[in-house]
Amino acid sequence: MMSLLNTSSLPTIPKFPYIHSHTKSPFLAALFPQNSYPSFQSSNLSHQRSKIKQSPITIITSSMASTTQTDKITEKPFSVLFVCLGNICRSPAAEGVFTDLVKKRNLSSKFVIDSAGTINYHEGGPADSRMRAASKRRGIEIKSISRPIRPSDFREFDLILAMDKQNKEDILAALERWSLKETLPADAYKKVKLMCSYCKKHDATEVPDPYYGGPQGFEQVLDLLEDACESLLETILTENNGISNS
Repeated sequence: MMSLLNTSSLPTIPKFPYIHSHTKSPFLAALFPQNSYPSFQSSNLSHQRSKIKQSPITIITSSMASTTQTDKITEKPFSVLFVCLGNICRSPAAEGVFTDLVKKRNLSSKFVIDSAGTINYHEGGPADSRMRAASKRRGIEIKSISRPIRPSDFREFDLILAMDKQNKEDILAALERWSLKETLPADAYKKVKLMCSYCKKHDATEVPDPYYGGPQGFEQVLDLLEDACESLLETILTENNGISNS
């Protein structure tokens, strides 16, 4: 039989202490120093929690975000164009009268007001001096410079007011010609109306041309225009409630 192994000749294995999970080992401490991961430390975690309580995080939802935005909607001013034959008597006076009424109501920023003629004979010139003088006596100043109506007017203006029936026919005829060459609004024809259709105090259907008449003719024109413009403004404000309330 073989003899038993002599264990006395084997090397001695040193004994290491058993390390429990909660025991701080020098080996683990060397790999993971206490200050390497401060967020893992209980004291630091408490500090982080206190900071969160002091400065809570606000989560902005889509509905909250919409309320923080400025919801200013810039509305397009209501635009009115007055038209007569040469744009030196009736339509400049209508522009002046309506501008004065709008200014007195503190609504100037809500309107664009202009005038034009169906012909270009007086283009670039001021209004008739007799009409300017008659208007000035009523406290109304006329500053317009004559120009002919143009295709872009049917895009830019909400309402186009003709002083008489012939003016209206000429405007619509021009619109028909221009519509063959370029794209104009589908409601362009509906924009053209007679000035006296807004009169309430007078029975006139047209604003007469005072160019070849005497001083009384200019006064008559202003009487009609003041009547029509007052009703016109009230109609616009009634049909466009946002103008007066904004």
